[in-house]
Amino acid sequence: MALDTTETGFVLDDLDREIINHLQEGFPLVPNPFAQVAIEIGCTEQELIDRLNMLRHEGVITRFGPFFDAAALGGAFCLCAMSVPAERFEEVSLIVNAHPEVAHNYERVHSFNMWFVLATETADEISNVADLIEQETGLAVALFPKLEEYFIGFKVAA
Repeated sequence: MALDTTETGFVLDDLDREIINHLQEGFPLVPNPFAQVAIEIGCTEQELIDRLNMLRHEGVITRFGPFFDAAALGGAFCLCAMSVPAERFEEVSLIVNAHPEVAHNYERVHSFNMWFVLATETADEISNVADLIEQETGLAVALFPKLEEYFIGFKVAA
């Protein structure tokens, strides 16, 4: 069964869905993790790597990598939002995303239409990066620091 997942008409096949669903459960901490996952899902290591690259290229997945808890490592996270004029959204998105501290960025239908998360090595760096983004874009960055943490275990079935 195939599933059209993107505006470009890219179609997920059963192996693509198996890879996406399997890797949301975790990634093995072994000397050859791609080989281990390939065995578990029934493909070759190279096919798994090629599929991940293709899924990233097609925009089906936006990133593949570990998620570090910056706060547990002595750093900080902060949810941020901006009100970006529609005609500048792409331009501002490129500026914001150019900062390595931006963990992810997404658009919402709201007066604050751009939302992103900053992950920094120290709490002081949050305001420094937000200030720099304000200078670069000429737009205010609203900071929404975490008051309480919740783990929701979000997974999306492909």
